[in-house]
Amino acid sequence: MQRAAATYLDHLNVERGLAANTLTSYRRDLRRYTGYLSGRGVDDPSAVRESDVTDFLMWLREGDEDHPPLGTGSTARAVVAVRGFHRFLCREGLATADPAAAVRPPTPAKRLPKALPLADVERILEAAGAAGTALAMRDRALLELLYGTGARISEAVGLDVDDVDLENRSVRLLGKGGKERVVPVGRYAGEAVSAYAVRSRPKLSAAAGRGGAALFLNARGGRLSRQSAWAVLRAAARQAGVTADVSPHTLRHSFATHLLDGGADVRVVQELLGHASVTTTQVYTLVTVDSLREVYAAAHPRALG
Repeated sequence: MQRAAATYLDHLNVERGLAANTLTSYRRDLRRYTGYLSGRGVDDPSAVRESDVTDFLMWLREGDEDHPPLGTGSTARAVVAVRGFHRFLCREGLATADPAAAVRPPTPAKRLPKALPLADVERILEAAGAAGTALAMRDRALLELLYGTGARISEAVGLDVDDVDLENRSVRLLGKGGKERVVPVGRYAGEAVSAYAVRSRPKLSAAAGRGGAALFLNARGGRLSRQSAWAVLRAAARQAGVTADVSPHTLRHSFATHLLDGGADVRVVQELLGHASVTTTQVYTLVTVDSLREVYAAAHPRALG
């Protein structure tokens, strides 16, 4: 088994050209695996059974006196290494069957979205427009719209002027798969977009000497890119003194979480976010349950003990 593992690692290094760090991880995982099999008296690649592989997976998760249990990510990486090893053995004729083919890596737990406190959102929005310049007005309008509608960053920078109906305070967003949805625009976002469209956007458009359909323009008069929009948010968060990791998706998370905290129905939030399935939206309900649990633990006299 050890000779076969060494041959596989040589293959990964020479023919596949894997990075040094990846090879180090695979070498460590396969050393664990071959050592585990040796402890069970299995030294021939053809003698490995599916139960050996699944038991190895459980051993990684549970650990023993000499080996601490591995987390989901590390266990999944080890299973991937073992599956690749056995596929290689079959392909090279060193084994007659693949005992790892049906063994799946453990699925990492879904991380809960991180929402910003409302006070942090407001500080970021204020910081974005503090300079009062044409670009600052654009930045404030962009971030107000992202937080006020829950739009994805690609949806926001993809907006054309005609997609925004300021009179009826709504915006038409083009989501994943070309699916359109109309989302209401709140007063703050509406006022910021209106101010930008009337006082700032014409200056940016004129600076380039050409008109364009895009709502959000860069300093050269072209459509604002996703990367530039990210930079706008990072700069505003830094100026506002918000140290949390902030991305455009953070504003989308905050939009959904704050709506649910305010009593909005999860299916309404689903429609606003443009999720195809309500199960995608329901992850936000876990955030609100956690916040409720924290308040309960802090306020109820017999919550802790």
